Amino acid sequence: MSLAENLARVQERIGAACARAGRDPADVTLLAVSKNHPASTVAEAVGLGVTLFGENRIQEAKVKIPASPGRARWHFIGHLQSNKAREAVALFEMIEGLDSLDLAAELQKQAEKQAKTVRVLAEINVAGESSKFGWNPDRFLEQLADLNAFPRLELHGLMTVAPYSADPERARPVFRRLRELRDEAASRLGAPLPVLSMGMSGDLEVAIGEGATVVRVGTALFGPRPKAVVRTEGDGA
Repeated sequence: MSLAENLARVQERIGAACARAGRDPADVTLLAVSKNHPASTVAEAVGLGVTLFGENRIQEAKVKIPASPGRARWHFIGHLQSNKAREAVALFEMIEGLDSLDLAAELQKQAEKQAKTVRVLAEINVAGESSKFGWNPDRFLEQLADLNAFPRLELHGLMTVAPYSADPERARPVFRRLRELRDEAASRLGAPLPVLSMGMSGDLEVAIGEGATVVRVGTALFGPRPKAVVRTEGDGA
């Protein structure tokens, strides 16, 4: 199928999921996971009305972002190494993979140097998978005040990657727990945390039903992902 047909199908899925959940589709943002796809594919997606894209490799993003249409907006997804923080701050409008206070400190340092404010999502390893990065939920709440103390970081919400399963419903408890954790964190901060980035190609309907405001979609939109030269941990499958 063409990209236009795939996009229409994904939008239909989002709309149907919102209808079932009694939500406005305008409250759910599609993040197109463009990793391993060329800038020409990004340009085609922008021409179809997609504006938000996700990358998880700095080296790839450094080439692709300048070659893509200026209307495209970019989030860094997946695990960010501290030694890549300077470039991530320069390239991306949001870092979705903030997974430790050490990384937060490095992002703060680089943001100070670049005189920027960095929008971030805290990555939570809800299911406690050893293969994934992210805060343990209880540890996150313990460190929330410290995280909120970095003056150049703006915490906008939380993200998670659910364990893979052929049955999307198995992800529901993970998504529900992230929403509950977000609500608890917002209560402690006394400020809204509006963004819940959760759900991918296989389970976006369940995520929307549990309150996702961003769904990260790669395969359902662009088709099978070309092989990368270097494989790194990320999301949006």
